[in-house]
Amino acid sequence: MKFPWDEYSDQPHVIRDRDLKKQLYKKARWDSVKLVLTNLAIFPVAYAYYKLMPLSVNEVFEKKYFFGLSINLDKNPDKTKALIDDLQVDNLLIRMPLHDIENLDQYVSFAERFCDRNLLINILQDRRHIEDLALTRQALTRIFKGFAHLTQRFQIGNAINRKKWAFFSMGEYLQFYQVAFELKKIHFPQLTLLGSSVIDFEYYFTFRTLFNGYKIHFDECSSLLYVDRRGAPENTQMGLDLPNKLRLLYAILRLSRKTGNDIVITETNWPITQTAPYAPTSEDDCVSLEDHANFLVRYYLLALSSGVVKQVYWHQLIAPGYGLIDNRGGKLIKYPAYYSFKFMLSVLQGTDYKGMQEREGVYQLSFVKGKQTIEVLWSLSPISLQSVISIKSNAVFSKEGNKINYAKADDIMLKGSPVYVLGELE
Repeated sequence: MKFPWDEYSDQPHVIRDRDLKKQLYKKARWDSVKLVLTNLAIFPVAYAYYKLMPLSVNEVFEKKYFFGLSINLDKNPDKTKALIDDLQVDNLLIRMPLHDIENLDQYVSFAERFCDRNLLINILQDRRHIEDLALTRQALTRIFKGFAHLTQRFQIGNAINRKKWAFFSMGEYLQFYQVAFELKKIHFPQLTLLGSSVIDFEYYFTFRTLFNGYKIHFDECSSLLYVDRRGAPENTQMGLDLPNKLRLLYAILRLSRKTGNDIVITETNWPITQTAPYAPTSEDDCVSLEDHANFLVRYYLLALSSGVVKQVYWHQLIAPGYGLIDNRGGKLIKYPAYYSFKFMLSVLQGTDYKGMQEREGVYQLSFVKGKQTIEVLWSLSPISLQSVISIKSNAVFSKEGNKINYAKADDIMLKGSPVYVLGELE
């Protein structure tokens, strides 16, 4: 069974065949029963723990692992190194699709260009390897050995709760992951394995992968936590905004013996309007280039404010429909999000995060770097910038890094576009 790849949106095509869909659901019906029973047993406990769990300031931020970016071999590989150097991003995710295992050497050679960075290899499943676990064992062994001189971190599987990605049930994924885990135990004890790679706010699948009878363990929890269909990252779903979705996930991890407590968001983005067929969703869910850049910065900072996230990887550097750069027509055009990402890293990497305040839709995050204090602010409704700045400063910058005339701050309205306020510790 084949799942055709959509080269425009970098994912499998949606399954349109209704008869095939019925077959897949029928095949997974027993595992669906297990999923429901697991959720009935675990969800009330997890939610109660989430409500009672004390919050703390993110302690991993200062370790420079927080900001990450995905890059692809098939997206202008000759230009990627210079772009990464320009952005000064230290953490990179590279996809290694099993359907292209025959070209493993090319992926390794591509990764070697970034040997000075922290690499995470995302191993994408295909149906052939899901059905033949002996073949999976051979392929994973080759991959672990091939990248051994570059990294020991591997994400096993991607978007496992979408049947177009070839897993028909969580049981199939658990068997697939078990192959990687057994290889680690016996032959590669130095590896860090990430899973279970559930996409979107669908934690009922996460419950099934973290509470089961399989002898497995995830060193870190990978999550493809998109919130794009809700619009702005502050918007709620089932009463939870982004930070609280993450805190709920953390509570789930704390209750499971199958995983470490580190959360790594390995994919997130917003689709860009008028970029079809490159946008991965319908036009109804697409946003302007301005909002694309605004939401990028706000997502990273809200995830940071949750206090429970180790890393966030934007998906991805070059992709006309959702990335930081448009490569249509053979030219590389940097979107506003590129400059916003670059300035965010230049200001915030290496800082100590001190906390966030939210008052009536005004978000204010505080950082310290040496003797410098930094505030990042935005507002869901217009308000005078001067009325909300809480530090003495004569340096205010837009999200792209353009200096704002602070002397006229009374006339500047703070809106959805984040601004950076730099000052000195008193």
